[in-house]
Amino acid sequence: MSDEQTLQSLRKALEVSPENVPLRFHLAEVLTQLRHYVEAEQELRHALTFEPDAVNLKLALAECFMNQNKQSEALVLVESLAKMSEPPPAAQVLYARLLLRAGDENGAAFQYRAAIETSPELQDEALSEELGVHPASDWSSENESNADEWKQREPAGDSPAPASNEIEWETPGVTFEDVGGMDEIKEAIRMKIIHPLTHPEIYEAYGKKVGGGILLYGPPGCGKTHLARATAGEVHAKFMSIGIHDVLDMWIGNSEKQLHDLFEQARRNAPCVMFFDEVDALGASRSDMKTSGGRHLINQFLSEMDGVNASNDGLLILAATNAPWHLDAAFRRPGRFDRVLFVPPPDLPARSSISQILLAGKPVEKLDTHLIAKKTDGFSGADLKAMVDIAIEEKLNEAMREGIPKPLTTKELIKAAKQVKPSTKEWFGSAKNYALFSNQGGAYDDILDYLKLK
Repeated sequence: MSDEQTLQSLRKALEVSPENVPLRFHLAEVLTQLRHYVEAEQELRHALTFEPDAVNLKLALAECFMNQNKQSEALVLVESLAKMSEPPPAAQVLYARLLLRAGDENGAAFQYRAAIETSPELQDEALSEELGVHPASDWSSENESNADEWKQREPAGDSPAPASNEIEWETPGVTFEDVGGMDEIKEAIRMKIIHPLTHPEIYEAYGKKVGGGILLYGPPGCGKTHLARATAGEVHAKFMSIGIHDVLDMWIGNSEKQLHDLFEQARRNAPCVMFFDEVDALGASRSDMKTSGGRHLINQFLSEMDGVNASNDGLLILAATNAPWHLDAAFRRPGRFDRVLFVPPPDLPARSSISQILLAGKPVEKLDTHLIAKKTDGFSGADLKAMVDIAIEEKLNEAMREGIPKPLTTKELIKAAKQVKPSTKEWFGSAKNYALFSNQGGAYDDILDYLKLK
């Protein structure tokens, strides 16, 4: 029987029994062997709607993605498989190949070694040579001492005392009026942070303390940092913006101490807003870590948020991330980041409002921000700012030539918008796969709702 006849037979069988997952999986295998990867992907996605937790389907789909050079989609699937209590060795080998493609040789070696220790038959000679990893049976007493050379190491010995970690306070002059759109998110922040400070007696009557944490996530450039700063401005609180460089230190123990000092500084100045940008860099999933240093820092972070040795009354914690799936799950427990808010790209009214804010105080003529908003679907706040900057640069060039400054027009802004590529599309490409295949407990239902996949 020819390949085409085999495909026709399988498809006819599926017409009679469309929910037959093993049959659909076999069709996908045949399509993959014939390098019909797009069709194989469609069949595997269809099969997963019937058995969403099937490991063999996810692994086959990940391989299909890899064969199409869809690196991020493949990584999403194999990451979820590798995090299982007993990860499938075949998934770990595939994970190793993907990590190697991405340039992470240490991570690839870690996954590959774990796989062949469990299933030596999965050893690939070329991959073993490239990573310098071989089954335990191949190790000799001479190279055992070098077996862990690829693992990440930490500085040891007496570490110098960390420098003073005092951060300059900021009292933001922006409020929610300066943030376009996001009405539902603003209301959630009001209930969690603002109202407890402005109406403490009502919250005390219900036994609710002032404080707590909110995690903001979504595509970059959509206003998470601006929203956090406006939150502090709403309650006239001090604002502490904390980056990775304010916490991480090369010496063992110093990162935890610096984080503790920052929390103590905030507690002394309560009420205040602590804002952690790119929090996943400080609180990455402990299951992904190869060294204990990162785990100690996360444990310290969780302890500080719980207020184990000090009161966190009046301490308001906001954090932002573009990759919530990399954040340790313990941060989402009650009392920590117990409100997780999706910050999507601005909708049409929000884009109109943001355009008005960006153009305030600038020379404009017959401005139709509603039309601009219609022409900028998918734009983030940062994309809209780039549009305005491009239009202004064109006007400046014109003014320098003619010696007379002229106002911006709607037509010129729309022309500038055509030069800006929406930056949110790439993020949604990865986020969609996490929402579809790693959505434990409905954590990313907001993404599915936004993409209209529910």
